[in-house]
Amino acid sequence: MLKTLPQLLQQTMENVQKVTAQEASQQLNQNKGLLIDVRETAEHFASPAIGAINIPRGVLEMKMLEIEKDPLRPIYLHCASSLRAALGAEQLARMGYTNVKVISCKLDQIQKMHQSAP
Repeated sequence: MLKTLPQLLQQTMENVQKVTAQEASQQLNQNKGLLIDVRETAEHFASPAIGAINIPRGVLEMKMLEIEKDPLRPIYLHCASSLRAALGAEQLARMGYTNVKVISCKLDQIQKMHQSAP
C-alpha cells in the first residue's frame, strides 16, 4: 500500500527524537553538538539561525561523513517546519549516528534561541 506524504511524515515524526528550540540551545551549550539547517541554501542565507551549518536535505547523507565522523556526537537538525529535519534525522540514524534530534518548532523560535553564537 502506498503512503501519502502526510502519512509518511507522521510516521517519520514518530520515529525521531524531538526537542524544543530552548532545549536544543541549552543542550548545545553543554554538549558541543552540531546545529544543522537542512533547508536549501537560499533559505538558510535569507534567515539563518546563528551557529547553524547549512547542509540541504538533498545532500545531507553525502556531506555528513565529511563534516562529522563521530557517530555519538549530538546532532540537532532544523528546517522551517521540522519536516525536512525529521526526514534527515531518520536517514542519519540509518547511517549510524546515534544522537540525532529534530528541533520541532517554527523557525522564528529557533532563530530567537540562536541569536548569538555560543
